[in-house]
Amino acid sequence: MLSLCRRLVPGVLLVPLLSGCFAQSGGGSPDSGGGARLRVTLAFPPTQNFSPYGQDGVTLARLGVAEGLTRLDANGTAVPALAESWHSERDGRSWLFTLREATFQDGTEVTPAAVAASLNRAAQAKPVPAALAGVTLTAQAAEGWQVRVSTAEPDPVLPLRLSNPSLAVFSAKAYAGGRVNPIGTATGPFRLAKVSGTGGATLERFDGYWGGRAHASGIDARFVPDGTARANAVRAGETDIAEAVPVAQASSLDKGTARETATPRLTALYLNTRSKVFGDPARRAAARAAIDTSALAEDVYEGHADPGDGLFGPALTWAADRRVQPSGRARPGDPGGAAITLATYDNRPELPEVAQVLQQRLQRAGFKVNLVVRDYSRLESDALAGKFDAVVAARNMMLDTGDPASVLAGDFTCDGGYNLARLCDEKVDQAVARAASAAGTDERRDAVMAAEAAVLGTDAVVPLVHQKIITGVGSAVRGAVLDPFERLLVGPGTRR
Repeated sequence: MLSLCRRLVPGVLLVPLLSGCFAQSGGGSPDSGGGARLRVTLAFPPTQNFSPYGQDGVTLARLGVAEGLTRLDANGTAVPALAESWHSERDGRSWLFTLREATFQDGTEVTPAAVAASLNRAAQAKPVPAALAGVTLTAQAAEGWQVRVSTAEPDPVLPLRLSNPSLAVFSAKAYAGGRVNPIGTATGPFRLAKVSGTGGATLERFDGYWGGRAHASGIDARFVPDGTARANAVRAGETDIAEAVPVAQASSLDKGTARETATPRLTALYLNTRSKVFGDPARRAAARAAIDTSALAEDVYEGHADPGDGLFGPALTWAADRRVQPSGRARPGDPGGAAITLATYDNRPELPEVAQVLQQRLQRAGFKVNLVVRDYSRLESDALAGKFDAVVAARNMMLDTGDPASVLAGDFTCDGGYNLARLCDEKVDQAVARAASAAGTDERRDAVMAAEAAVLGTDAVVPLVHQKIITGVGSAVRGAVLDPFERLLVGPGTRR
């Protein structure tokens, strides 16, 4: 199995973001033994029948089911997955990826034609996956066991983009029914065998995995939105790994079972710029001025977070020195008793408490606030459709591509696919476009921070805290993958 710390081959863009390799609860490589089954508890039930083109794609990656041509190491650098190597061609609009020998879970071969067909399906999906926001992508088989991936405009971070779980590769069988069926059609070390609605899933080891046979014989996954219930499962020994343990529960777990990981996850207040109330920049400014982020970090997150300082927090060590202060912000206006609906979800247990604190702050500032709390699967579509005035959400700012410019494009531009603030601002779009076109690492980072300032200048989003995540890992578990980008959780070496 290739090391997650393997560096890029010459010619591949380096974008280091975090230091060190993924933290693991034990070493070891895959073996040929029987292996106990793993019990894994996840916070987010599937919302799209395990379609890879939305958040369910992350679940498939975290469970070791699906993978793409590349993946990210802990530095945010693209490293080999199904592709062994790659290089950009002269025009900058196409890249050649050389495939490794691999097999789909249905027994068919991972060929250049199969990879190209899978990527083209993703590029044509509606809505477009967040990793492809603003990007026109096509793929075709090339000579020498290669795949040529082309974009309408030069894309210097394409290897990073292709690491996104939404761009995972599936066999032809996956597309036979009109939608993507990942059951037994992916390439990862574990094969999705059965889905029990939104309650759980059964996975079996895929013995033909190119990286070697996994230690565990399979995975029994449960989806438990209640954070306290996930922590209790760890405490009672009923699960081996549980994601998103509430900070309030961390101290009650046995020593060594609460694993903290610094991440680029931002908890923020998104203000709907097209709503009756927050369409007014002065009222958005009033909401921003009413919030004390330091109190949220210390009180709600009990020190497991840093106060919000821009969109890109301290986990991205390069951001602070390049930060540009927003300019042209509106002056806070009088809310005048305006009624708003503030929404959040309870899959991340701190969010409802954050929303309650914000409700109180905003009411003191002169708003009337109705609070809505739902499971994420019941909230996402309404939030993206603009049915709320404001949304409190937690977002790993490197999740989609490992490239901050792409995240800004997806979240804050007119054509963004995950635009909770429904922001459409010409200056923001121009700033993000400049960041997306910058090729050199330093140039791109400077442009990203200028674009961040443009976004913050609209007061469409109020950064609240930069979060550290807590994963519950049983004392007998070895090899759990504590990924700062929250794409991986189990791998071939995970076992108990």
